[in-house]
Amino acid sequence: MMIINKYLPVPRQTDSELWTAEKIEHVRRLSLTGKPQGIFERNGNRVIDKVEFKLKKNPEMTDNPTSSLSFSFSGIDMSMPLYLGDMSYGALSGNPNITIARVADMTGTLAGTGEGGLHPEVAKHKRIFVQWASARFGVDAKTLTAGLGIVIKIGQGAKPGIGGHLPGKKVTKPISLTRRIPEGMDAISPAPHHDIYSIEDLGQRIAALKEMTGKPVFVKVAATNYIPYVVAGIARMNADGVIIDGHGAGTGATPQVIRDNVGIPIELAVASADNVLRQEGLRDKFTVIAAGRVTSSTDAAKLIALGADVVSVGTGALIAMGCVMVHKCHIGSCPTALTNKIDGTREMDIEFGVKTLINFIKGFGLELMNILDNLGIRNVRELRGRRDLLYGNGLSEETLAILGIDGRVEDSPVKQGELWTKRIQVYLHELMNKGEPVITSMGSTAPPDVEKPGRISDWLRSDGAQVTRPPIDPYREDIDTSFYLDHGKIYLSLPVIYDITNAPEKFRRAFSWASLALSSAIFTDETNPGFEDISFSYDGKGIASWSKKPFPERYYVIPSSLDVVEGLVSLDVPGFIVDEDEGKDDLELVVSRLDSTLKRNGVRYYYDIIAKSSKLRDSADVFKNLLLGADSTIVSYSLLERAIGQGSEGDLKERAFNIIAGMKKEISLLAGAAGVYSVQSSLTGNRELLRAINLNPKTREILRVKPAGGL
Repeated sequence: MMIINKYLPVPRQTDSELWTAEKIEHVRRLSLTGKPQGIFERNGNRVIDKVEFKLKKNPEMTDNPTSSLSFSFSGIDMSMPLYLGDMSYGALSGNPNITIARVADMTGTLAGTGEGGLHPEVAKHKRIFVQWASARFGVDAKTLTAGLGIVIKIGQGAKPGIGGHLPGKKVTKPISLTRRIPEGMDAISPAPHHDIYSIEDLGQRIAALKEMTGKPVFVKVAATNYIPYVVAGIARMNADGVIIDGHGAGTGATPQVIRDNVGIPIELAVASADNVLRQEGLRDKFTVIAAGRVTSSTDAAKLIALGADVVSVGTGALIAMGCVMVHKCHIGSCPTALTNKIDGTREMDIEFGVKTLINFIKGFGLELMNILDNLGIRNVRELRGRRDLLYGNGLSEETLAILGIDGRVEDSPVKQGELWTKRIQVYLHELMNKGEPVITSMGSTAPPDVEKPGRISDWLRSDGAQVTRPPIDPYREDIDTSFYLDHGKIYLSLPVIYDITNAPEKFRRAFSWASLALSSAIFTDETNPGFEDISFSYDGKGIASWSKKPFPERYYVIPSSLDVVEGLVSLDVPGFIVDEDEGKDDLELVVSRLDSTLKRNGVRYYYDIIAKSSKLRDSADVFKNLLLGADSTIVSYSLLERAIGQGSEGDLKERAFNIIAGMKKEISLLAGAAGVYSVQSSLTGNRELLRAINLNPKTREILRVKPAGGL
């Protein structure tokens, strides 16, 4: 067996990362020395990165700061406001779980156990919060009374609206015994708790667990659209506190489409939740733990100033124990033995982990104390809610208002980065090969928080249902992704049509066959014999016809231009195909404006809106255009070319089939996470399921989408 008892070299980072080599190096220096390494960092694309503390002089840092971090909540004494994640046994490989629990005891902090049941060695330690999640893996009365408190997990930031996911390859015998499930079987938690479908149900569960254990009960939720209302409801149901897990938080395994496109950033969620709690008179004796993308003590201080009581550090703790950020936790072959499957081939040395993690916590605490000293604050409790100490540098006026801080207003340009990033191309390649939602791990690298946005949809996030509107479980329930166009004359099994007008013949054949097999459709100039029933064709021989001039019975192809919209409300056509490749304005803007205009004139029912672009990249782009008002989308066959890249073409029919099947399943995931059972009846034009992250107000107003964190 290989024992990992030292740091491995960090691989050269060729892609955008939240956890850059510099951030990893900072954590490692803390973990090796236990001394402060730096405060008040200024870097990154996140909203929180553009928030700074108002300092009256140049900051100073010392190894002997004088402020205090100690405080108490719910009868628990804390040496500092630090919670060590919620990482399950199974997602982690055992020894890291033991290490975290032991270190929490030794440092006077707290550790979450995650939903994987309770490792026997972890159960020996007291400063743990035991999780009660939807699958109830390994949960019984003995488990629930093992620690200082209980966490009812409703949602998490990496996968709002869906349950936990542990791939079967990692379910070895020890995990099987602890979780009480068969070896080798995927452990996919239900999306909802099947005994919690309302805030009243949640209140009953909180009361029952308090009665059973006599311990404080917290509720963990993802940061989603209605987070202020959800948190206020949790407080009214007599929970002791909430763990809010922000968008893009780390995880052992999640569908990439969910991780990158659902939920809102923790800084916006904390600010809005704290504000509502204060307005409702619910803030006293209610603890807010902020989780998700806390990369430094500076992040922690900002979140506390925005209203958090405690911050949760998960990925940072793993980096302290050796993580090198390869995003392969779900594979089971972690090079640092933190998230590998337990099979006797590799193991992290507990003593090494304990030493580095204790040093990390010590150094992290000293940095936080230095921040307090520089702010003239004596105790960390005095920092909570001190928005007056913060200043936003380059945020929209709306974002500053949600955060409740002063600042310099700056409306960022919509398009800043590359459209076809390496991340997108790798995703398409895996979708093409498997025909299943692409699974990934660790935190999101998606725009606008890490990568720079390439199109408007990159600024938009979908909702994840929880508590007040339960999700629909896409793994256990059939979600209807079908669409009927032209008043029921045309049936599509998913709202995606594939453009083959300029495709080489082999790609035309592949998508024609795959679309016929999966009840999708193709957009074509000439109808091939045998494929009439799936062809949107110019020659009029398919199930639907299109033209670049308005004719009855033909879909009218219009350029994606805002100035053409008003003249369309009385045309005698079945619908409009908004073509981004032919217009001057972004597809999202024109689709939304057209949908709104037709509704305002009372004629929306009479027309279909189909969004067409060679720049639609994935199922998330499709989903967001539906929410903005499209009835369907037309994407280019070139998705398959990009997925193949420089590799072998293989069986193009099979690969086109996988692209279509995979997109259908991912749309189901996004819909189910949002609590939607029937896509067409509940999604088209449902902007309430979208939020914009620091998007410039002019663009946001055309879209008619609310800002993230707003009520």
